[in-house]
Amino acid sequence: MDKMPKVEMFTDGACSGNPGPGGWGTVLRCNGKEKELSGGEKTTTNNRMELTAVIEGLKALKKPCNVILTTDSKYVSDGLLKGWAQSWKENGWKKKDKKPALNSDLWDELLKLYAIHNVDIVWVKGHAGHPENERCDTLAVNESKKFI
Repeated sequence: MDKMPKVEMFTDGACSGNPGPGGWGTVLRCNGKEKELSGGEKTTTNNRMELTAVIEGLKALKKPCNVILTTDSKYVSDGLLKGWAQSWKENGWKKKDKKPALNSDLWDELLKLYAIHNVDIVWVKGHAGHPENERCDTLAVNESKKFI
């Protein structure tokens, strides 16, 4: 039987303007306990905040876990599930069209963390009433407002 803890992770990023003040929110749930994490930056982009939410959630895990990651970011979900980020890394952070891949610093960090855990990704439509996604959005927006 698998001994790795099962963790549900819900993430969201927000940005007022793109770039502009941004925030991220993460909710971790394990064994009936929940933990909320959030933060922000004065000048950032929505995609950077989406990536940061996942990175910070994974960094908070103290040992390898089975993670169910729920995100409304196609950038994050497709980047991992479709292997885009891994391909960009293998090609020196260049995309197929030879243009630089954006956010390579965050993707590199995320790929390292992603390799530690067994992560299943669930994409949900944003702003569609998913309770934990809405909570993460609120955390992210509140953080972004600190910089306005």
